[in-house]
Amino acid sequence: MHTIKILFFATFRTRAGMSSMELEIKNGSTVGELKEILVAKIPALEASLHHTLLSINRDFAFDEDVIPEGAEVALFPPVSGG
Repeated sequence: MHTIKILFFATFRTRAGMSSMELEIKNGSTVGELKEILVAKIPALEASLHHTLLSINRDFAFDEDVIPEGAEVALFPPVSGG
């Protein structure tokens, strides 16, 4: 097990009711698994969590990426332009 820091931006901050949190996850956990954990802990995130941009230590990450120990994970809601 190891601890990571999660940062919430824009509507995720509002839905989560916080700007950040620390979370303990299993070694070898992936981004996809983290999303499932977050939905279980904060159900209000479910609506857009599966379509979000996520970064690990300021680099874009995908569902299959493993989250390293002590990582900073940031969640950005989907955006559209016009």
